[in-house]
Amino acid sequence: MNAMITVILAVQMLSALAMIGLILVQHGKGADMGAAFGSGTSGSLFGASGGANFLSRTTAVLAAVFFVTTLMLAYFGNLRPAASGSVLEGAALVAPAAPVDTSTAAQIPGNAPASSVPAPASSK
Repeated sequence: MNAMITVILAVQMLSALAMIGLILVQHGKGADMGAAFGSGTSGSLFGASGGANFLSRTTAVLAAVFFVTTLMLAYFGNLRPAASGSVLEGAALVAPAAPVDTSTAAQIPGNAPASSVPAPASSK
């Protein structure tokens, strides 16, 4: 189960990074207007409009992959075993602490049994 969540998380991170890169590479709508007035070049690696279609479709596919992996991580994150109840019910199953042995407590320096300490004298 943990291996599957790790794979889903890796796919989500890679799709997010690829999507960020593709969005930064794409030109905005106003870039074509600037090229029409001579301030930029209209030539590109994919042709006049082929790059926009390829990049926008790839971005849409990566966005869909990111969305699906996010939903899968949310589902697996909220998945709980059927036998478990609340946290308080699990705490009731824990064994109580062992009782303190008073014979060994007197051997620790600074810990003397209460019966061996004399009562303080009142100074009235």
